[in-house]
Amino acid sequence: MRMKATTAVLLAAAVGASGCMVSKTKYMEAVAESEAAKTDLEKTRAMKTALEQQVKSLKDLNGKLGADTELVQAELQRIKERRDKERESIEERVHELESRNREVAGLYRAVKQEYEELKRAHESLKVTMARYQKELKERPRAMTPPIPPSSPVPPARASSPSEAGLSPININTASANDMVLFLRLSKDLAERVIVNRPYRLKGELVAKNILPKATFDSIKDKISVGQ
Repeated sequence: MRMKATTAVLLAAAVGASGCMVSKTKYMEAVAESEAAKTDLEKTRAMKTALEQQVKSLKDLNGKLGADTELVQAELQRIKERRDKERESIEERVHELESRNREVAGLYRAVKQEYEELKRAHESLKVTMARYQKELKERPRAMTPPIPPSSPVPPARASSPSEAGLSPININTASANDMVLFLRLSKDLAERVIVNRPYRLKGELVAKNILPKATFDSIKDKISVGQ
């Protein structure tokens, strides 16, 4: 309808301009121009429609890009949060390992110190045992001196094994009462000697901290460990 109105306007203008009847040639030219205008108008409409489609496509694409951007930002945020949590976990693990390492180092120093102390005690025990083994080898089997025939023999007293010429007290078999009576040990020390039997060397009484050194020195010649 708009094209027809345009054509009518053009024809009216042509008639008004000439003031007379329009020739067929001019009429055809006007129609041709009208058709060309119509074609241009259709092209313009088609371009407008295409542009509108492109605009719509761009809007849709822009919306999609916006949604994708939000998803990417959300994913980046999750990655950042996960990274922060992993970093905190790693830092806590590092602190825990450092603390455990310090504890292990402390235990190692304590064990090393205890080992050195045991090593020194072992060396001391070896020296003590070697000394008493040497004493046992050098000690004569019989300690009773010969009695001169011209001297009168005094009556024997049973208060001490060494004074009576008796064999030394066997610390592996003697009773607590015998140790108290003949060795003059206290009841507690006698019980400790019995509890820690058997003994291979007399020196074990000192090496095992059963008797004080002074007490052992006072009775070492009155005791034995048996044959």
